[in-house]
Amino acid sequence: MTDEKTSSPVATDGGLSAEEQRVVDEIEENDIDFLRLQFTDILGTVKNVAVPSSRAKKAFTDGIYFDGSSIEGFVRIQESDMRLKPDPSTFAILPWSDGTAARLICDVIDTSTGDPFIGDPRKVLKDALERADKMGYTVNVAPEPEFFLFEEDEDGKATTKTSDAGGYFDLAPKDLASGVRRDIIYGLEEMGFEMEASHHEVAQGQHEINFEYDDALSTADNVATFRTTVRAIAAQHDLHATFMPKPIARINGSGMHTHVSLFEDGNNAFHDESDEFNLSETAHAFLAGVLEHAPAITAVANPTVNSYKRLVPGYEAPVYVAWSDRNRSALVRKPAARVPAASRIELRSPDPSCNPYLAFAAIITAGLDGVEKGLDAPDPIRENIYEFDESTREDYGIDTLPANLGEAVDALKSDEVIQGALGEHIREKFIEAKSVEYDEFRVDVSPWEIDRYLESYWLIFSSALTKSIEGHRNAVHTEGVKDETRLSAAILLVAGKESANPSSSKQGIPVFRPGGNATEF
Repeated sequence: MTDEKTSSPVATDGGLSAEEQRVVDEIEENDIDFLRLQFTDILGTVKNVAVPSSRAKKAFTDGIYFDGSSIEGFVRIQESDMRLKPDPSTFAILPWSDGTAARLICDVIDTSTGDPFIGDPRKVLKDALERADKMGYTVNVAPEPEFFLFEEDEDGKATTKTSDAGGYFDLAPKDLASGVRRDIIYGLEEMGFEMEASHHEVAQGQHEINFEYDDALSTADNVATFRTTVRAIAAQHDLHATFMPKPIARINGSGMHTHVSLFEDGNNAFHDESDEFNLSETAHAFLAGVLEHAPAITAVANPTVNSYKRLVPGYEAPVYVAWSDRNRSALVRKPAARVPAASRIELRSPDPSCNPYLAFAAIITAGLDGVEKGLDAPDPIRENIYEFDESTREDYGIDTLPANLGEAVDALKSDEVIQGALGEHIREKFIEAKSVEYDEFRVDVSPWEIDRYLESYWLIFSSALTKSIEGHRNAVHTEGVKDETRLSAAILLVAGKESANPSSSKQGIPVFRPGGNATEF
C-alpha cells in the first residue's frame, strides 16, 4: 500500500481514497443511518437520492445510478441512465435529522461515456474555474442571500403573512425571528459553515445571513446547502422560508449580492494600492467584462418571472448598468476594503432564486472575458442614479438591465460568451425552459388584472376624447336628454367620432328619441 503522506489520493480500503475512507469512518462513528446524495437540476432545485449508510463504500467506488430523464434539463428517456459520484469533501451531518442522516454533494456522470455529464450545473462552474486556473487565477466568491419567513396556515401551507414587524437591523421585540436565525446559524455551523453576520433586513419578515467567502465551487455548494437548511429549520418553527425574489408587492425584494475576487499566487489580483479605488488593472478589466455582459448574466442570475418585480427603481435593487465606489444604486459596487486581501467587486443584481453554479459561472466567465480582452471600465458614477432622468442617463452612457424575463432571455440568446459559459446542452435547455415560463406568464390573467378590470365599464379616455366630451356636454343637455345612461352614451358617441377624426368640423350630435334610437342633427 502506498504511503498516505507521499501520494494522494490513496487507496486505503477497498479502493477508497484517504478522504473517502475518512468519510466512511465518520459515518460509522456517528451512527449515521442514511446518506442523502445531492445534486441540482438546471433550475437550481436540489435533488437527492437517499441510500442506507451501509452503501457508502459502494457509492464511492461504483456510484449510485438514477433516471436522468426525470430531472429538469437533463436527458431524454432513451438516454436516461446517469450516475452520481459523491464528492467526499462535501460530507456533512444534517442538523435537523437528529444526527441520523448526512449529505454528500455529487457530480453527475454520463454512463454512456464515463465522463462528467455536460448538463450538470456543477460541471459548468468547474469548467469556468478551470479556465481561470489556466489564466493563473483562483476565484473567491461571497454571496449575501436574503429570504423571507412567513407563517403557515392551519393546514401547514405557506402564507404571505410575515412572522414579525421588524425592519433593518431591528432587535426583539420587533424582530421576533431572531431565535429562528440563531438556530439556522447553529445548524449551518454544524455543517461546516464559517458564519460572518446575520440581521433583519429592510422589509417585515425579511432576513439576511452571511457566511465567509470561499472558493467559488465551495461557495456554490454552500448556497445550495444554505437554502435547504434555512427551509428545514424554519419548518421546525412552523414557519415557511422562501427565496422568492419578490413575494410581496411594493416592498423590498430579496437579493443575493455577490462579491467576487481573483487571487494569483496567493495574492489578491484585484488590489492595487496606487489606484484611486485600490483596484488593479485586472480588477478594472474584470469589472468591465461583467458590465459588458450584464444583460445576459441577468437571465441566469435573475431567472424567474418574479425576479423582475424586484429589479425596479425605488426598492434598492439595481437596474442601471454602471459601477460605483460609493453608492448602492449602481449595478456593481466596489466595497471598502480594510486589508488588501479584501479588495473585491460586488454584483448587486443576482437574487437567491438562481442556480448558484450557473450564476457564478456566468459572472466569472464575463469577468475573465474582460481580462482576456483588456476591456476598460467606464468611470464610476458617484451620484444617485435613481434620481437621473432618461436624458441624464443617456449623457452618462448608462444602460438598463432587461425589464422582464423575456428581454433577459433575448439578451442571453445574443451573447455568445455567456452562452459559451453554460455550454450547448444547458444553454439550449435553459433557454427553452425560461421561454416556456415567460410565455405561460404572458398568457396568464393575474388577480391584479381581475381586480382592476373585471367590473370596470368606464373607458380610459385619450386627451382628445376628454376634450371632445367637455365640448359637447352642454349641447347634449340642451337637447333635453335627462337619463344619465343615455346622456353618457350620447356624449361618448359623438366625442369618440370627433377624437377619431379631429379634422372634421361637421360632427352631428346624437339625440335619443322616445324609441331609443339615436339620430343626428
